[in-house]
Amino acid sequence: MANKESIQRSGILTDKALSFLSFKREFLEKSKYFQSNKIHNYFNVSDNDWNSWKWQLRNQIKTAEKLKEIFDITQHEFEQIVKVSKKFRFAITPYYLSLIQNFNKSDPIYLQCIPQINELYYGGKIDPMNESNNNPAGTITRRYPDRVILNVTNSCAAFCRHCQRRRNIGEKDIYINEASLEESFEYIKSHPEIRDVLITGGDPLTLSDSCIENILIKIRSIETVEIIRIGTRIPVTLPQRITSELITILKKYGPIYMNTQFNHPSEITEESSKACLDLAENGIVLGNQMVFLKNINTDYYTLQLLNQLLLKIKVRPYYIFHPKDVIGTKHFSISIAEGIRIYEQLRGNTSGLAIPTYILNAEQGLGKIALNKDILKNVNPDETVILETWEGNKIIKNIWEE
Repeated sequence: MANKESIQRSGILTDKALSFLSFKREFLEKSKYFQSNKIHNYFNVSDNDWNSWKWQLRNQIKTAEKLKEIFDITQHEFEQIVKVSKKFRFAITPYYLSLIQNFNKSDPIYLQCIPQINELYYGGKIDPMNESNNNPAGTITRRYPDRVILNVTNSCAAFCRHCQRRRNIGEKDIYINEASLEESFEYIKSHPEIRDVLITGGDPLTLSDSCIENILIKIRSIETVEIIRIGTRIPVTLPQRITSELITILKKYGPIYMNTQFNHPSEITEESSKACLDLAENGIVLGNQMVFLKNINTDYYTLQLLNQLLLKIKVRPYYIFHPKDVIGTKHFSISIAEGIRIYEQLRGNTSGLAIPTYILNAEQGLGKIALNKDILKNVNPDETVILETWEGNKIIKNIWEE
């Protein structure tokens, strides 16, 4: 028989949970009504074609004209999209576009993938991570002693408006040539301290099965490489790409770790859930690297629900990234203090499995810095804090600056 104190404590905990539970129920009920009928009808597409990743890529929506044919957008909206997409390339799969409810401009998918006039009005840097000066060979980026990034394409299923590599997107897809790849492989071979290779882009899973397998064969043949990672948004923006044929290839060259980027619970659909579960159940270890994006996921309940739903589809919340100072993305920014406030509300309200590490990427490619509430105990009178990188470099940041 429980004692009175235990019952009282249980009641307090239940009360704490009820508000979130109400939010969760309302969201899940609303999500049942996400419709793709309008997109289906526009393309007059069969289910077989809709479920084909090649059809989805062939039919990417890339222009304001095409958007206007599908949705009832105003002339003003049309002109803004045209203006922005002339500077920053635009493309989205029919599948990902179909997740936008009523083409609502405040919808989290809309904000992530449809050009917005704010992209032209703010500052930011072309290459805040200084990747161009951390490129010792081929298409490699190197920031750490034992691991490298291998960039293999600038192609994506959807060009995110917050992309950190906008400088590489250009006006057309580019697949890295064989000579540059070979130079990259030779560099890795000649540096036995490199044990971990992250394949990214762009999105490497937009490549053909044969191209992906060729890259994996070459990397796995290097005896000193222990871990292969793939950075991709494909499970989010084009889950149809996760085919049995692709999974068979990935399984051959394990261990493969795949980090994706779900930023909002709306992106966890029947299709994306199946893609992740198929990968996980075939030995591909999945992690999520969310980015804090103002007005998209910068509230505690949305963050908690996202991470809990990810665990249900066998994706481990791994990182939350603080927004980078990329050109044309300032409208997504939040302050460090705000990010910490949201992040720390996870603690105690959900399990540790659902709590990723909150990360600030130090500019100039100096590495990741973990952020937490202890940082706020050391704020200077001018509202700055001194952060330290893994190498001991000191970084001064204003905690309220967005």
